[in-house]
Amino acid sequence: MAGSRVVGMTVLPEWAQVEGVEAVLDNLQRRAGVNAIATSPYVMAPADAATGSREPPADAGAGKVRLLDRPLWGKREIFCRTAPSYAPQQDLYRGLRYQPAAPDDLTRSDGAVVGRFIAAAKARGMQVYLQVQAAIPPGYRVQFGSIIADDQPLLPDGTQAQGRVDKNGSLASPHVRAYLKALLADLARAYPQIDGFRIDWPEYPPYTIDSAFLDFSAHAMRFARQAGYDVERMRTDAQAARDYLLGGLGEADLDLSRLQNYPGLSDLAALKADIVEDFLKDVRASLPKSLALVPQAFPPPWNRVSGFDYARAARHSDGIGSKLYTMHWPMMLRFYANQLAAANPGLDGEKLARLLVALCDTGGQAPSGIEDLRYPEPDEAHPVGREQLIRKVHEAQAAAGDCPVFAFAHGYGPLADMAARLEAAWDAGNHGIWINRYGYMSDEKLDAVGAITRR
Repeated sequence: MAGSRVVGMTVLPEWAQVEGVEAVLDNLQRRAGVNAIATSPYVMAPADAATGSREPPADAGAGKVRLLDRPLWGKREIFCRTAPSYAPQQDLYRGLRYQPAAPDDLTRSDGAVVGRFIAAAKARGMQVYLQVQAAIPPGYRVQFGSIIADDQPLLPDGTQAQGRVDKNGSLASPHVRAYLKALLADLARAYPQIDGFRIDWPEYPPYTIDSAFLDFSAHAMRFARQAGYDVERMRTDAQAARDYLLGGLGEADLDLSRLQNYPGLSDLAALKADIVEDFLKDVRASLPKSLALVPQAFPPPWNRVSGFDYARAARHSDGIGSKLYTMHWPMMLRFYANQLAAANPGLDGEKLARLLVALCDTGGQAPSGIEDLRYPEPDEAHPVGREQLIRKVHEAQAAAGDCPVFAFAHGYGPLADMAARLEAAWDAGNHGIWINRYGYMSDEKLDAVGAITRR
């Protein structure tokens, strides 16, 4: 039985709009035994390719194979627009660089559904969280938002990284932080029944090779100098290490051991961990103690590049989500492999692909070349191993100590594969799971959740 363990589901507002509040909650409770939900403070309407964003998200083009299990407005893929579900309290944002999205006709026609959804879930005894983006104002959805140049995380040469999946600003930016704190205060006012917040990507998401070499923005360098880092050594070594990976790598160097020759690169990793902890400390201090703060981030070993140190994050968190979004993993490995292979034409593709699988500890069938690293189709099992999934959660929990770590499983993929990954996530920890997200959960998948968590 689930007992006191969390069985959570991320249910974005569009499904409450399309299927109805009570119908969604009936599905969650009766089929899957869900006792906690997370939603977001916006509402959605169909749009077109020129004015909207794809749902499901395209994930830098690789995710265009993805389809919804639960249709929206009759479609398994749709272009959509959004609006805030509430009227922001403008004085909370006075003088800030970033401002909330303005309510519009969609807010007025459909915005109340989020409040009804929260109230109905609470009436059923569920925990309710609001999920927002940590560093992408206005913060309602990952696809909608932008960061001005001054707040962009930068590479050692002062340029912006290209081909990023995320749109995160620098976590050292006081402007990014000020907006998030105002947003959380505003949402706590607008939705007083919530139990807390899940903040997504309070880190430097490691989707590409270049993400390892962020953040040399003015904000981050100011933070580094105040913390006593040798900024010039950090910049010089990070640039040299990047140059080595992207042009100086030979087949004999696939163990990457030469990266140890650049101590400033280790300083950069430490700096990011300092910035992330300071970010979480700042956000936690801005919230009332009655509201939980649950950051969600990449699992080991990616967190060592993203700056999310589970032990340090645990000091300021009421729980941590470790994201086992396994369809992204081969996509990320492909991004790494493509960049390395393009910059180092002599590399053996099979050796490179296998090295990346080993370094990131994803498991699954050994690839025969770079082409095997790709985003899985909707009917394909994800190329990951049960042992690896469990190990990542165990490592995160060991670092976090008494702070609960929740495995964040993903519903995308065929039924049997989704159930196997979910079972591994459930078995990996003692605190429970969150499932991302309702739109990928057919009725059969919801039944599978209930069968696993009610054992």
